[in-house]
Amino acid sequence: MEWIIVIGLILFGLGLLIVEILFVPGTTVVGIAGFLFEIGGIYLSYDYFGTFTGNSVLIVTFIISITIIIVTFKAGLWQKLSLKEENTAKVNEGSLKELNVGDEGITLSSLKPIGKALFHDNEFEVRTDGEFLYNNVKVVIKKIQENKIIVEPI
Repeated sequence: MEWIIVIGLILFGLGLLIVEILFVPGTTVVGIAGFLFEIGGIYLSYDYFGTFTGNSVLIVTFIISITIIIVTFKAGLWQKLSLKEENTAKVNEGSLKELNVGDEGITLSSLKPIGKALFHDNEFEVRTDGEFLYNNVKVVIKKIQENKIIVEPI
């Protein structure tokens, strides 16, 4: 039963380290938790089985951990899982030609202070000057700056 606990803790810790390396990059709670589970398993191996077995478990766990880290970096798993496309689109880009200051519309979402509004049967991202507006509120375009549409309630 003790072996199951020791091996379980170490494998769970290794699993968390793999998750940390592949899916949650950076030193986060997942990596620290994985390291702590490994330490817990190693500590229990010393406690249950003595120094020789504890040292053996420590060395094997260390070798496996380092091997996992090296293999994931050399195999290029970062590149296989990383996003390679770049989003170059801008909000409301090219669609402001049909809008003018004074046009009336209705909010499709709450504006906190940014949200969506409907003008001329098209959806646009709009903003207020800092005030909160609820859904389905009639608004008017106050000004248009670059790709930003500033509205106010009617």
